[in-house]
Amino acid sequence: MGNNNVFDVREGDFEKEVLKDNKPVAVYFYSDDCLPCSAFSPLFERLSQIYGEKIKFVKVCLQQDRDLGGKYNVRSTPTVMFLKDGEEVCSRLTGYITKSEFRESVENFIEGKCKCKEKSKVSADVAVLGSGPAGLSAAIYTARAKLFTVVVDEGLSGGQVATTYHVANYPGTNGVVRGLDLMENMKKQALDFGTTIDELKEISQFSVKGKYFYIESDDTDYQARSVIIATGATPRKLPAQGEAEFRGRGVHYCATCDGAMYQDKDVLVVGGGNSAVEEAVFLTRYVNRVTIIHQLDYFQAAKAYADEALKHPKIDVLWNTEIRKVSGDKFVENVLTENIKTGEKRDINTDGVFVYIGLKPRSGLFNGILKMDGRGYIITDDNMQTSVGGIYAAGDIRKKLVRQIGTAVGDGITAGVLAERFLNG
Repeated sequence: MGNNNVFDVREGDFEKEVLKDNKPVAVYFYSDDCLPCSAFSPLFERLSQIYGEKIKFVKVCLQQDRDLGGKYNVRSTPTVMFLKDGEEVCSRLTGYITKSEFRESVENFIEGKCKCKEKSKVSADVAVLGSGPAGLSAAIYTARAKLFTVVVDEGLSGGQVATTYHVANYPGTNGVVRGLDLMENMKKQALDFGTTIDELKEISQFSVKGKYFYIESDDTDYQARSVIIATGATPRKLPAQGEAEFRGRGVHYCATCDGAMYQDKDVLVVGGGNSAVEEAVFLTRYVNRVTIIHQLDYFQAAKAYADEALKHPKIDVLWNTEIRKVSGDKFVENVLTENIKTGEKRDINTDGVFVYIGLKPRSGLFNGILKMDGRGYIITDDNMQTSVGGIYAAGDIRKKLVRQIGTAVGDGITAGVLAERFLNG
């Protein structure tokens, strides 16, 4: 960076450079392709020049040290945390961090004025869990109906759509729109109608007591008269030896997030659905070669997506194949594959593996409370009503056949309208 006051630290040196340093430390977790990070990085450098004698300024690249980020529950970038004597103090800063709030936090940190906040209490008419298309659509309708609506999300607003480079089939978007732009528009609309959006809240418990529903997060307890669950689903992990070891070190689940790191490299994409073939085509703007590895002998993706991938000069396909092992030194260098029809095993040298093999519903909080199918998807009726009155489920979290942005929006609208009727009925 050309700034002697800012230290780039990797996981192996974190204990020495941060936890055991005599100085208080401000740690900035960032990503190379993060737009808010691009705006914040110059502020971090500037304040390090002003306050560098009093506290230590440290940067950690989350793309290179995901395990370290996971250890400290860093779920998005940018995130700034403050540590003294190896212990975190003060409140974290996340998202679009302004110069004024960063300066104030740094000065309070230096002066020892900041302390961990006591838990806040929030009472709402409707609590929406999740801020993807389903959650924000529901919030738009309930907030517009003058119901006090709070959206709670463990990450930043937008869900999986916000990490999609472009959306080509959402009605009314003139053909193609960036996923991030689409979700920012939804978020703004929800806020304009009076929705409160609480991001980066790790939900630890959900309970039902009488006519009220309770949601506990790391720093806030919520009480609501109705709940709309729109927590969505997370990517299924690659079932291969070495996946956990190399996750974030060559094994990735978001090409939009991490693809730029593989300029002129050779990568693999695992899967055969819409996400796999779309992201394979997206990666061609950076990489030298993409090889799609699919366990079947045909794509399940829509014909338009499949045809584009099959015709692309930078894309090859290995059919009837699965990855058995991922290996390398510090980063992925090789995978062992097996043809599931012939049993033939093959070593393939590669620089990275991007995985799109389906989703796992984020429904664990509701085990024993709501009726679910064998895969963990919440069962609802056509009105998004779950097995408990006043609780609705919308989007990818519920059992259904089609999972698209449009269907998630429809689910959210239905849930929002029915929640209003439930409360006013």
